[in-house]
Amino acid sequence: MEKFEVDILGCGSATPTIQHNPSSQVVNVREKLFMVDCGEGTQLQMRHSRLRFGRLNRIFISHLHGDHCFGLLGLISTLALLGRTGDLFIHSVAGLEEILRPQLDFFCKDNPFEVKIETFDPVNSEVIYEDKSVQVKTIPLRHRVPCAGFLFREQEKEAHLVAEMIKFYNIPIKELAKIKQGADFVTEDGAIVPNARLTRPATPSRSYAYCSDTAYSEKIIPIIEGVDLLYHEATFTQEDASRAKTTGHSTAKQAAEIAKLANVKKLMLGHFSARYTDNNILLDEAKVIFPNTILANEGLREKL
Repeated sequence: MEKFEVDILGCGSATPTIQHNPSSQVVNVREKLFMVDCGEGTQLQMRHSRLRFGRLNRIFISHLHGDHCFGLLGLISTLALLGRTGDLFIHSVAGLEEILRPQLDFFCKDNPFEVKIETFDPVNSEVIYEDKSVQVKTIPLRHRVPCAGFLFREQEKEAHLVAEMIKFYNIPIKELAKIKQGADFVTEDGAIVPNARLTRPATPSRSYAYCSDTAYSEKIIPIIEGVDLLYHEATFTQEDASRAKTTGHSTAKQAAEIAKLANVKKLMLGHFSARYTDNNILLDEAKVIFPNTILANEGLREKL
C-alpha cells in the first residue's frame, strides 16, 4: 500500500517547553511531503525525524499566530542552502504575504526559487490543492483570529482486476483501464460481461483531518465524518474549560466528543498547554469518551 503517514514535529501551544515544540507536522503521501504549520524549531525537528527537505511539496498555514508560522523564514532559508530550485507554495489565510514578504526580501533575496503565497477563505470549506494522489480541503475553525484546519484525503482508487476473469475472457490490455473505471466488457459475439464479475472493490481511500486551533465546534463534523485519523487540539483539561472558551481553544473532553460525534477511527490530541507537565491527564480525560485516543508527541510517525 502506498505511503500515507503523519509526522509530528511540534505539538505544544504558544509557549515552548522542554517537552514540546510549537505546532508543526508533515503529511507524507507517496513520498510527497506536505507541511502543516511551521512553528519555531520545525527544521530541526525535520532533521530529527529524518524527513528529506527536498521532498517538501507545499506548506499549509492554519492561522497567523506565531507558534504556527515563526519557523517559516528559517526553513525557507535552509531550503535555499540545500539547493532547492522549484517554487515553494504556501497556502494561508490572508495576511501572510504582508508579514513574510519583507523578511524574504531582506534575508532571502538571492534564493534560487520563488515563494508563492496562495490565500484561502477560512470561513468556507473549499478544496485548495489537488493532484493525482491527494486532495486538500479546508475546515473552518473557531479561534480568536481567522483560522482553518485541513482535510487530507486520498483520491478515489480504481477497482482491482480479477486476474482469473481477465484471462478467462481473454480481455485485451487496451480494455483494462476502462474496466478498472467501471466499464463492462463486451465479447466478440456481443455478450456483456458485467464489471462486478471482472473486478473487486477498490481499496478505501484514507483520510486525515487537522484541527488546531479551535474552540468546540460541531460545525466541523460533516467535513471530518469518518476520517481515519483526527488531530484535534486539546489545549486544556475540562477543569480549565472557562480558560479554553476565553482563548478560543478546546479541552480534551471536547476533542473526544467531536471524535465520537464524527465517527472517526482514531483521535490524536495535540497543542498542549505548557501548564501540564504530564499530558496523560488529557489522554485519560478523552479516553473516557473516545477510547481510541493517543497523544501527539515529537518524533511520532502515525501510519494510516
